Amino acid sequence: MESKLVIYNTLTRQKERFEPLHAPNVGMYVCGPTVYGDPHLGHARPAITFDLVFRYLKHLGYKVRYVRNITDVGHLEHDADEGEDKIAKKARLEQLEPMEIAQYYTNRYHQAMDALNVLRPSIEPHATGHIIEQQQLVQQILDNGFAYESNGSVYFDIEAYNKKYQYGILSGRSLENIKDASRENLDGVGEKHNQADFALWKKAQPEHIMRWPSPWSDGFPGWHCECTAMGRKYLGEEFDIHGGGMDLVFPHHECEIAQAQASMGHPAVKYWMHNNMLTINGQKMGKSYNNFITLEQFFTGNHPLLEKAYSPMTIRFFVLSAHYRGTVDFSNEALAAAEKGLEKLMNAISDLDRVQVSDKCDAETERVVKALRQKCYDAMNDDFATPQVISYLFEACTTINKLVDHKATICADCLRELKDVMHLFAEDILGLKAEKSGSNDTREEAFGKVVDMVLELRAKAKADKDWATSDRIRDALAAAGFEVKDTKDGVTWKLP
Repeated sequence: MESKLVIYNTLTRQKERFEPLHAPNVGMYVCGPTVYGDPHLGHARPAITFDLVFRYLKHLGYKVRYVRNITDVGHLEHDADEGEDKIAKKARLEQLEPMEIAQYYTNRYHQAMDALNVLRPSIEPHATGHIIEQQQLVQQILDNGFAYESNGSVYFDIEAYNKKYQYGILSGRSLENIKDASRENLDGVGEKHNQADFALWKKAQPEHIMRWPSPWSDGFPGWHCECTAMGRKYLGEEFDIHGGGMDLVFPHHECEIAQAQASMGHPAVKYWMHNNMLTINGQKMGKSYNNFITLEQFFTGNHPLLEKAYSPMTIRFFVLSAHYRGTVDFSNEALAAAEKGLEKLMNAISDLDRVQVSDKCDAETERVVKALRQKCYDAMNDDFATPQVISYLFEACTTINKLVDHKATICADCLRELKDVMHLFAEDILGLKAEKSGSNDTREEAFGKVVDMVLELRAKAKADKDWATSDRIRDALAAAGFEVKDTKDGVTWKLP
C-alpha cells in the first residue's frame, strides 16, 4: 500500500515518507514507565502521542503490533550506572517486596491511561520477565568484541564500538563530548575502561534485593538492555518505529542503537520518533521545583498549583492541541482554555443529532463539509499535525452551530458526511470522548433532551420573528437555573 504519511525521523533529522519494512504489518516499540511512583504528566504525553500514532496507523489499514514495556528492574537512580535501583529503593523505604511496588504502580499507570482513553498496547512486556533475553544480548555483544567483563559486571566498550560504528549518531554528540560529560561520574572507577562506557550487566551488592544468576555474577541487567532485547523478541531484528520522550534520546536510545548494532551488525529501527518535553508555568517539572503534579492530582484538583480539577479528556485535548514535537506548557489558564475548547467540540458533535435536513446545502456549508475530510487527512499525514486537525474541526463546529440555530442549511448526504468525519477524527483518531459527571449522568441526559426540545421551539419562534415567545422561553430556562447564551455561532446552554 502506498502511504502519504510522512514522519519526522530523529535519526536523520528530517521528515520521511512512511514506508513500512513489511507492509501492511507495522512494528512499533515505545518506552513505557518505570513503575516506582504515581503516573504524572511526563507519562501522559508520550502515551497520548503514540496512542495517536497507533490509532492512525490502524485507521490507514496497517496491522500494527504495538509494544510498550514496563521497566521493573535495572533503572538506577541517576539514569546511568550509579545509585540504587528506583523500585528497590521504594520497596526498602515502604518495607515491601519490589514486585509489590512494581505491581501497584503498574496498576495505577493503567488506571490513569484508561482515564486518558489511551488504548492498551498489543504487548506489554516486563523487564523482569525477559532476563534471559537480556543476558543473551549481553553475551552477543561480548562475543563480537564490543563489551568487557570487569569484577562481575559487564560494560559496553564505546571506544571499540566507535572504531567501526558511530556512537552518538542519534543525539549528534561527539565521543569526546560524551567522555567529558562522563568524567564527573565516578561510579565504576577501576571497573570501566572508560567512564563513558555503560553497564550491560551489573554485579549486585550484598544488600541488593533484585538479582539473577548469570555467567558473570549474581546481578541485574543494565537499564538500556531491556528495550533492545524485548523489541527484538517481539518485533524482529528490524522494525519500523521506536518512540519515546525526547529526554530518552541520550543516553537511553543512543545506547539502544549501539547495542543493536554491536549484537547484530545492523540497525534495528527505521524511524525514531520523539515527543518534546513539557513545562509547568514555564518551568521544568520536578519535585525539587515544588511543581510535580501527578495525573490523579490533575483529575482531582488536589494540588496547590491547581485552581480546580481538570478532567482526563481536558488533559488529552490539551496535549493534542500542540504538535507532539513542540513544547507544552501547562498552566491553569491554558488548561481552562483547553476545557472550553473540548466542550465546544464535544457539544457540536452532540448537536449533530439535532440538525434538521434540508433539500439542499447553502454554499458555505457545502464548501466546509466537502473539504473537511481531506484537510484533516492532509494534516495527519504531515507528521501527525493535530493542532491543524483540531482547527479544522473547530471550523466545522461553527457550521454545526449555525445549522442548529437555523442560520444555515444542509442536505442529507452532507450531514452524513459531516457526522462521519467529526466522529472519525475527534473520537476514533484523536481519541476524545464525552465525559459524564458521575451521579448526575441520568439527570443530565434527561434535562438535555428537554432543553434541546425547548430550544428547538425557541429557534422556530425566532425564525418566525416571534420575539416575545423566544425571550419568554429563554427567561424561563434562566429562571430554572439553565444558562442559555446566544452567540455568533449559535445557541449554547449549560446544566446547573
